[in-house]
Amino acid sequence: MSDNVVEVTDATFEAEVLESDTPVLVDFWAAWCAPCRMVAPVVESIADEYAGRLKVCKLNVDENRSSAAQYGVMSIPTLILFKDGAEVERFIGYMPKEALSSKLEATL
Repeated sequence: MSDNVVEVTDATFEAEVLESDTPVLVDFWAAWCAPCRMVAPVVESIADEYAGRLKVCKLNVDENRSSAAQYGVMSIPTLILFKDGAEVERFIGYMPKEALSSKLEATL
């Protein structure tokens, strides 16, 4: 995993995501999920490319059900972009890097 990706848990979600000074993209995923494994390199590439402008986090939904439930994550992978502690954009399913970058640029 990229050094620019932060693993978050239910216990660290508020501090790492909601209280962040920079926008945060959270990848809600699970180890058994094939589309999650497909999007992982895209998320890592985004983390490296947007370092300093965007914080990228991963949250395992099997191990951290509370945060996933709080944000109504019903299918994975779900990527949620947070800005100033609030959800501003949600992407569900696999998305190629170009498409995700384009959507992020519109919000950042």
